[in-house]
Amino acid sequence: MMIDVEFQNIDARNIQYNARASVEDFDACMVEYSQLAARAKARTAGIYDLHYGMGADERLDLFPALKQPAPLFVFIHGGYWHSQSKEDACSMAESFTRHGVAVATLEYTLQPEATLAEIVRQVRSAIAWLYHHSAPFGIDPERIFVGGSSAGGHLTGMLIADNWQKSYRVPTNVIKGALGLSGLYDIRPLCETYINEWMRLIPEQAKLLSPIFNLPEKENAPRILLDVGAKETLGFRNQTQLYFNACREKGYDVSLLDDQRNNHFTLVNELANSESNMFKQMMNLMKG
Repeated sequence: MMIDVEFQNIDARNIQYNARASVEDFDACMVEYSQLAARAKARTAGIYDLHYGMGADERLDLFPALKQPAPLFVFIHGGYWHSQSKEDACSMAESFTRHGVAVATLEYTLQPEATLAEIVRQVRSAIAWLYHHSAPFGIDPERIFVGGSSAGGHLTGMLIADNWQKSYRVPTNVIKGALGLSGLYDIRPLCETYINEWMRLIPEQAKLLSPIFNLPEKENAPRILLDVGAKETLGFRNQTQLYFNACREKGYDVSLLDDQRNNHFTLVNELANSESNMFKQMMNLMKG
């Protein structure tokens, strides 16, 4: 069965990939997102603004686990590569650290200041920095897991890809597991939408930067968990289904959760609740 991520015309694509317009009150979603992050920071010890690169925005926040060395969950925020920040993206820090998992939240240079290729390079550099600097922060470098929402889901997919690890002096299987939430896995359909005002790509470039065309060899693939909100547009739901089908066809260990209640912006909040199915599934994935 073919999964449509192109839709019939540009107007339809602009609707299907407009996440903000898909919710009744975007501002309320952002307030909740920020409040959950503030609560996690108030209850969790953190080390802020560690520089993984020379750029001003190449920074991360780290929330160590008490029992060390600990597995690490690296979360990458969304915002269509154009907005949002790590400061409001750590809602899961308390739930994970209380269960023995350290958390890192990444910042990266936003578009249009940075190209998408540069952003991909930055998040790969962040993973390499965490791997090479794991000991002082009580991180087990053999248990690094990644996740992200929306644009962060796209960047998670580009971390799963092969053919970058050697250049960063990390093992091919440096990523042991991944969580993709409402990700954008084939970004070619965005090239003619309003999003390309800052993405600034042609389809040929977008293909090179799409996770669906950068799937790793089976022996290098980590365990993968995917989810998309029940209240999201068909555009985002189809993107996740497309990526899930491709991963399954390659024989990966991949699971697709069945969200029943979330929109594009509330889905990630499930990670802040240690009783949620998403949190439990992610813990199971990390335990192997």
